[in-house]
Amino acid sequence: MISRLFSSSPPLATPVAMSMGEPAGIGTECALKAWTARKHARLQPFFLLADPKHLHAQTKLLGMNVPIHEIAKPEEALKVFVKALPVLPLALHTPAKPGVLDPANANAVVESIRKATQLALSGEAAALVTLPIHKSVLYHSGFRFPGHTEFLADLCKVSDTVMMLEIPGLRVTLSTVHLSLKEALSKLSTALIVNKAVITDRALRQFFGLDKPHLAIAGLNPHAGEEGAMGLEEIEIIAPAVEQLRARGINASGPHSADTLFSIDRRKKYDCVLCHYHDQGLIPVKTLDFYGGINITLGLPILRTSPDHGTALDIAGQNKANPSSTIAALKRTAQLARNAS
Repeated sequence: MISRLFSSSPPLATPVAMSMGEPAGIGTECALKAWTARKHARLQPFFLLADPKHLHAQTKLLGMNVPIHEIAKPEEALKVFVKALPVLPLALHTPAKPGVLDPANANAVVESIRKATQLALSGEAAALVTLPIHKSVLYHSGFRFPGHTEFLADLCKVSDTVMMLEIPGLRVTLSTVHLSLKEALSKLSTALIVNKAVITDRALRQFFGLDKPHLAIAGLNPHAGEEGAMGLEEIEIIAPAVEQLRARGINASGPHSADTLFSIDRRKKYDCVLCHYHDQGLIPVKTLDFYGGINITLGLPILRTSPDHGTALDIAGQNKANPSSTIAALKRTAQLARNAS
């Protein structure tokens, strides 16, 4: 039921903002490579909130011919983008070395996210694409959030968000995200599943243009508990959630056995699958399309996507980074922004 994704979109009235991510990782390289692919990939204009000196150093190190053009306002990116990568300057404290984390630059990384979010909230940016961060080094700056999503929720003053992972042919959302498996299971409840499913359903209608999306709710235990023989969570928690969702007019089904839910024939039947812990949802997505997946945050007053990979410090600065996920995030962001307008 999921159509082919990532085709081009009509022009946006405002550009997409991109936060710098961890400057010692592969994010900058992916952004540079995305700009070089702008014509072939038919990308909408985007601008990067980053240190121009760092970008110049990266282009030299990687042997890339990418003109860097500083802008004062996001709107300037619309004209600049054709001939140069627009950059809203945000200085690093110290020069970044590929593969070497430096706590001195943590504040700049956080400020890049904050500023990009503010521009999206004000309407100066059509949406936000965040490049990967390395959370451990950010904690040195007083960053107190488990990740991007929680920080963005705080900036946007919302309490409930949902992580969606998308590849062509599959969308997955999560009941719990960055928790240990033990803690995730302890947090799972009927109310939590209903809340995450409602946010998912609303986003599928608003951004994806689906009138009555079909949401598959995964089981938790082997064979979805096999009627209580392998666990009672399906009977006591998940099935009641599905009943409540149906009572609210949401086209939900389940609990479905997770070991067969992602087969090629099964996943064609659903618009999205709600999984209950991190690896239950991310393993099938990354197995099917490791480089092309994107992360979309649902429940925010702004549109936010990101490439579905980390900082990859081990290959930073070596011209080995695959920009496919960053390009996919930029293309999908433009489509979703157009759908919501």
